[in-house]
Amino acid sequence: MNGIEELSSEEKAEIVETLKNKLQALAEQNVDVLESLTPTVRKRVDVLMEIQSQHDELEAKFFEERAALEAKYQKLYGPLYSKRSEIVSGVLEVEGETEEREEKGVPDFWLNAMKNNEILAEEIHESDEEALKYLKDIKWCRIDDPKGFKFEFFFDTNPFFKNKVLTKTYHMIDEDDEPILEKAIGTEIEWHPGNCLTQEVLIKESSESTKPITKTEECESFFNFFSPPQVPDDNAKIDENTAEQLQNQMERDYEIASTLRDKIIPHAVSWFTGEAVQDKDYGASWVDDEDDDDEYSDEEA
Repeated sequence: MNGIEELSSEEKAEIVETLKNKLQALAEQNVDVLESLTPTVRKRVDVLMEIQSQHDELEAKFFEERAALEAKYQKLYGPLYSKRSEIVSGVLEVEGETEEREEKGVPDFWLNAMKNNEILAEEIHESDEEALKYLKDIKWCRIDDPKGFKFEFFFDTNPFFKNKVLTKTYHMIDEDDEPILEKAIGTEIEWHPGNCLTQEVLIKESSESTKPITKTEECESFFNFFSPPQVPDDNAKIDENTAEQLQNQMERDYEIASTLRDKIIPHAVSWFTGEAVQDKDYGASWVDDEDDDDEYSDEEA
């Protein structure tokens, strides 16, 4: 999720223009198809479009009712997630325990749960693991104003950063009754001196008479999740390859979020034990169907 920050504002902004041009080209292509039809066939297609419109109205009601049903069950899940958190962190003791334990709770619970998922494992680097051992809980919730959803990562006091909670918020907009990502906002991590995991210090040896030259560079880390790719709303232009690069980064970022929301958080213990690894679709729900329709808008992030 690095690289976009290196672009100038003019270069970044061209991404927006490129994506708009692609959408415009598709719209013009649809018009060309209709104009190429004979009058008789065009009438039939017009009727088909009316049927599609009726279908879309029903689908919009389906999305609305589904969202209400999901909200209902999220409230019912809440007490279960709270109890899970208390057991994992060692706040709540399990009945029947008689042995004196050396450790509280379930050590490295969330670290191992995420590492057992193929998508998240790619984001967790060896340098991240020690910090993620301090992760006590991950929660998510829907937000209404603006519409979207929010993650909260709760950490014990640790030597890496000062924050007790790291958040990531996804703002969504409805376009043609489909949720589209407008922007994502992450917590600014307050790193302790010398312990930043998203940057590395490179030391270049110089002559004996001068001091070594140091250079700080961005590096890969799970914690880059809290610095999502941003799309500016500008009129400058950028090449298509860079636009595609940003699009891929944004899609990857949302894929990580969907995995956390729909699979890891609801079924954390199954990922921790490895049970979920046996089935790639483990934890998949009807929420995934909605994500198939999610796309990124070209609004400013």
